[in-house]
Amino acid sequence: MDNMKLTGIQRDVPLMEVSDGNLVLFHPHIPSRAKEYVSGVLDTRWIGQGPLVDKFEEDFSQMFCDGNVSLAVGSGTDALHLAYMLAGIQAGDEVAVPLFTCTATNLPLLYMGAKLKFIDVDTSSLNISIDHLRASVTSKTKAIVVVHYGGYPSDMDAIMSLAQEFGIPVIEDAAQAVGASYKGRPIGSIADFTTFSFQAIKHITTGDGGLLTFKNPELEALGKRLRWFGIDRSSKQLGIWENDIEEIGYKYQMTDISAAMGIAALEEWEDTVQIRRSLLSKYEELITDSDEIKILGRTNPDIVHGAWLCTIRVKRRKDLQEKLWRNKIETNQVHYRNDRYSVFGGRKGGFPNMDAMEHEYLVLPLHTKMTVHDVERVAELINSGW
Repeated sequence: MDNMKLTGIQRDVPLMEVSDGNLVLFHPHIPSRAKEYVSGVLDTRWIGQGPLVDKFEEDFSQMFCDGNVSLAVGSGTDALHLAYMLAGIQAGDEVAVPLFTCTATNLPLLYMGAKLKFIDVDTSSLNISIDHLRASVTSKTKAIVVVHYGGYPSDMDAIMSLAQEFGIPVIEDAAQAVGASYKGRPIGSIADFTTFSFQAIKHITTGDGGLLTFKNPELEALGKRLRWFGIDRSSKQLGIWENDIEEIGYKYQMTDISAAMGIAALEEWEDTVQIRRSLLSKYEELITDSDEIKILGRTNPDIVHGAWLCTIRVKRRKDLQEKLWRNKIETNQVHYRNDRYSVFGGRKGGFPNMDAMEHEYLVLPLHTKMTVHDVERVAELINSGW
């Protein structure tokens, strides 16, 4: 590994093994009681969607969503697709979406035949640019999609105000922002719809999974039908077998096996998030902003950071990434501008902020297998130059 030469920052570097003093970029966090709870599920009649899914939905909603309706599903992408359907988005509708995000944010809109209007990034956070959003939303816009990159909340006051002006819903992709808050309000309680991810390396993992929460309780029955083939599952379980199916539904439910892992994660949430925030805080303490390097989305009094990623903007990124790799520290870009992909129509102009950023951002390791000493090691290597 020490002799490996990275031949170009646009090329993905190989995954680093968890061995030999390597500090990997991501590592799953498995709660201490997850195995016990999953094993218990395997002895019951409910290994698919059952009572533990109901419990996980309720507990998660009370912790993070001000008690709003919450539907647990098979993935964060499932949750986004459900959100877009419940928000009334139709084929041909124009939707304002982040240019920079995991492709999962935008792919479900392609399922539906919607028209994507990409919004440039804010160079201080890689969240959407509020100025570009204001300039882009018109009477044709049917919804706004927002991502809280790395766990750092976007400017929700500005976004909600704009959405109210045009009478359109806001859908938050909060896959990276469990536990984050904006001006005292938890992410999951502000927008019309918010989705979360419990994929393998997220704050909370259920192996894979997701959850949709929304404010309008009148959408709950429809959401549950769309999650389960269009069937009214509660009626069917009461023995009403001739109930009609009126909507095209999907197989988007969470299982009790996954919910058991999620419940175990909620029980130790405070310890988990404290580790992540302490590591991010140490990065912010040790890496001083300069012309050469800046930490994106620094914690400030208006927000509580979800602390999923620590991302830096750095000059000569390739040189720094090579140096860290030689010192057994894994880094990467993780996400990319979506217009690099043919499925979204290919590269487009008109995004000066993303153009300026795309060769300068780099994600540093941050996960619960790390210690503050690990952060000190990374910061010392960075501060010594590259």
